[in-house]
Amino acid sequence: MDFFTVRNGATELSVAVSGSGPLIVCVHGFPELWYSWRHQIAHFAARGFRVAALDVRGYGRSSKPREIAAYTLRHLASDVVAVIKHIGGGPAVLFGHDWGAPIVWHTALLHPDEIRAVAGLSVPFRPRGPVPFIELARSVYKGRFFYQIYFQQEGVAEAELESDIAGALRKIYFALSGAAPHNKWLEPKPPEARLLDGLVDPQPFPDWMNESDLAVYVDAFRASGFRGPLNRYRAQTLDFADLAELSGRGIMQPSAFIAGERDPVRAFVPGVDLYAEPGIACADFRGSTIVSGIGHWVQQEAPDETNAALEAFVRGL
Repeated sequence: MDFFTVRNGATELSVAVSGSGPLIVCVHGFPELWYSWRHQIAHFAARGFRVAALDVRGYGRSSKPREIAAYTLRHLASDVVAVIKHIGGGPAVLFGHDWGAPIVWHTALLHPDEIRAVAGLSVPFRPRGPVPFIELARSVYKGRFFYQIYFQQEGVAEAELESDIAGALRKIYFALSGAAPHNKWLEPKPPEARLLDGLVDPQPFPDWMNESDLAVYVDAFRASGFRGPLNRYRAQTLDFADLAELSGRGIMQPSAFIAGERDPVRAFVPGVDLYAEPGIACADFRGSTIVSGIGHWVQQEAPDETNAALEAFVRGL
């Protein structure tokens, strides 16, 4: 495993790279790191691919701009393209999980010549709607807690999460996993609640993340804090104005979707199964894989099933 620093203007991106061959770029979500792709890096590097996994800006050893406007999808997509151009071997195949999925979907839209194919994990592609998602959330979660609404006020979630980083990460990772009570993450709470209220700190933690794995995340967030990661949630309204050009546009490259059956993202909009038609706005959709019994952290909870689905997708290009 090699680590490179890639520059995108004033932003420095830390990138883990392994293997040689056609390029795959992996983009993580919240609250994670390049390390979330450790199983995919090893798998694809051993099978003739060059695999790069970056610390998204705001995370790990990458730059952490303070301003919210630095975390728009346009900026984050440009970071992905900077990695592709630095490493070479493009156009690249993109894998994105959680917030990494919207990042890779939008990289495919904004920089089509750089992207060969795209696989989204946990978050399917949805075309630009009539309002930002955060405004929809304020409507459907009126009178009750929803974490993305809680994240909007600067400094509040930072203070809660940074007061006990190890405990916060254990609770978040467990609550969104397939081992937790179903949709524990979305359990009704009053609007004045805090994120971690009612969440379980499991002892021991499920075996898909051992103590040394968890320590990688804990050490990184102790060094970096949470402002950058949380600013991604705060930039959603800026995205809506900034990406008006994408209204009505779908994904043209070959695409695929992978998720856990018990992922709470599936139920973010009450009464709607967000995983029902993941390819509805994708022109060359190669299929959906929903892994039974697995939660949000699909590539870590079920690496073998995830790798098999991703390899079938990539080999079919």
